[in-house]
Amino acid sequence: MTYKEIRKNEEVRAYLKKGNENLGVLGYTDHSEVHCVLVAERAAYILKKLDYTEHDIELAKIAGMMHDIGNAINRKQHAEYGALLAGEILKKMDMSLEDRITVMSAIGHHDESAGGATDVISAALIIADKTDVRRNRVRDKEPAAFDIHDRVNYAVTEAKLKVNKEKMSIALNLQIDENICTMFEYFDIFLGRMMMCRGAAEILGARFKLTANGSKVL
Repeated sequence: MTYKEIRKNEEVRAYLKKGNENLGVLGYTDHSEVHCVLVAERAAYILKKLDYTEHDIELAKIAGMMHDIGNAINRKQHAEYGALLAGEILKKMDMSLEDRITVMSAIGHHDESAGGATDVISAALIIADKTDVRRNRVRDKEPAAFDIHDRVNYAVTEAKLKVNKEKMSIALNLQIDENICTMFEYFDIFLGRMMMCRGAAEILGARFKLTANGSKVL
């Protein structure tokens, strides 16, 4: 069972579609299949740069692709719902029990409301998810209708994640348009998520660094 199979799985795609529709009605930013593919690929990039096994990389990609399926049930506790849904899907696809539990655990721990990294798979997933900050995650609407989350994402004109194996560092470099969102507003919304990334990086034996407009923040 592979990431490519999960990416094509009709049940996974249906859950993601419904979840993203739900969040659209509730006013949240994009949580579509596009976001999940980006998270999967970014989680793989992190582990590959740090020389983890192909098996670990594959599990991180699967967890990344599936991590937001719980939004189809409810935004609250979506990580826990998603973990249970993922377990059912992966069991039907004959994934081994050990790998299934690893993926479920990563999904169940990825949300900042009640989560935190517990192993390398969850760590890679958390960093990949929480660093997906970009303008095109804001749904089509007039800027006057933006809430604070919209404004913060729209203000990010560039976001680059770099992993340095020699320095054992994971760095997120942001360019923020302060005419759209002040630095205070950005960190009011995202500081908790960035601290979660710092804890995840520690699980990977690395340091998480955050730079905004050329200034080191974390």
